[in-house]
Amino acid sequence: MRISIVLAFLAIWVTAAEAQTLKPGDTLNISVLQDPEARPARSIVDPSGQIAFPLAGHIRARGLTPQALEGILIAKLKDNYKDDHLDVTVAVANSPKDIPEEDLKPKIYITGEVTRPGPYVVRQKTTLMQAIALAGGVGPYAAKRRIQVRRQMPGGDETIFMFDYKAYESGC
Repeated sequence: MRISIVLAFLAIWVTAAEAQTLKPGDTLNISVLQDPEARPARSIVDPSGQIAFPLAGHIRARGLTPQALEGILIAKLKDNYKDDHLDVTVAVANSPKDIPEEDLKPKIYITGEVTRPGPYVVRQKTTLMQAIALAGGVGPYAAKRRIQVRRQMPGGDETIFMFDYKAYESGC
């Protein structure tokens, strides 16, 4: 009887762990306790399964649990902080399954150092500058000379275009 109860508990625990894996479209709230000036960063798992986080760069998040992503972020960020014990928290704010069917329309995902990262519904052709404006503009730590535009091609290949926002600002 005890073995049955243990096996049932283990099956529920494994199922719950699989349900907590990150997938494209998940919105994450990430905070670093040792950085009192930083508000919790909001990051979206992009269609390729990655997130962008300041000082850590692009990290593959698809298939990871929030706790596993915390471990990766700690490893990438530890050299940037004096504390030996870095406290990073990753929480899933919402998931694509939480989104109503109405919202499942063509979207672009704006990630990285912008004011409001996230998915944006597009109903017409949108330029890169319009997309940046939708996201509230670039943030203070944005690498303005190295903005990446990633496009999923019909065959599944991804093409990356580079954009120099600084040159655009200066009119070049």
